[in-house]
Amino acid sequence: MPHPVDVHVGHVIRTTRRARALTQQMLAAQVGVKFQQIQKYETGANRVSASRLWEIAQVLDVSPSHFFETYDPDARKGDTKTP
Repeated sequence: MPHPVDVHVGHVIRTTRRARALTQQMLAAQVGVKFQQIQKYETGANRVSASRLWEIAQVLDVSPSHFFETYDPDARKGDTKTP
């Protein structure tokens, strides 16, 4: 089961890539991976290493922190029941 942070980062990669009008193939070529790897990052199936996230950020022209700016760790608290 993918970690929520990995899913969130993948979602931000996907939305940012689409906003830049890049295909998965185009991003993959610029980062130096296969497009299937980009698919796995975007779904959260594979974690993105810090160095790879840095490369993706460079291609997408954003800071690495961009991928975490909208992450809300408290949003998961709704999953647990409180008395």
